[in-house]
Amino acid sequence: MTDPSLALQKLIRARLAEAAAVTSLVDPHRILDRGARPEGFPCIIIGEGQTVYADDFDAYHDRIFADVHLWTEEPGLAGAKEIAGAVREALRSRPWSMDGHVCRALTVAGARFMRDPDGTHGHGIVSVMAIVQRRAA
Repeated sequence: MTDPSLALQKLIRARLAEAAAVTSLVDPHRILDRGARPEGFPCIIIGEGQTVYADDFDAYHDRIFADVHLWTEEPGLAGAKEIAGAVREALRSRPWSMDGHVCRALTVAGARFMRDPDGTHGHGIVSVMAIVQRRAA
């Protein structure tokens, strides 16, 4: 079985690519899971992840964190903030289908926005947290 953070990555990518509110702002082909600076704008890059394992007897619920990077080609941050709102809406409704796991809760924990030093790009990071349980075999 793979790390549950991979299942969350896949869930995020699928949800964003299917959400009309997101794809009206970002072409689905620019919703990526890769490293490096984006080549086309606007775009969404599924970034860093972390899994906090809970292997004690009473609570087999892992907590998974993921950062979703939003990039726009603009001197300000309005576009990144608009995309962040669409991302939040796309991720908030149940059910959350995950490979090999049951997602008990998923929340957009926060968003932060910064200007790129080059002065021509906006950048936002949406932080997602999920509580998952391994599906019984």
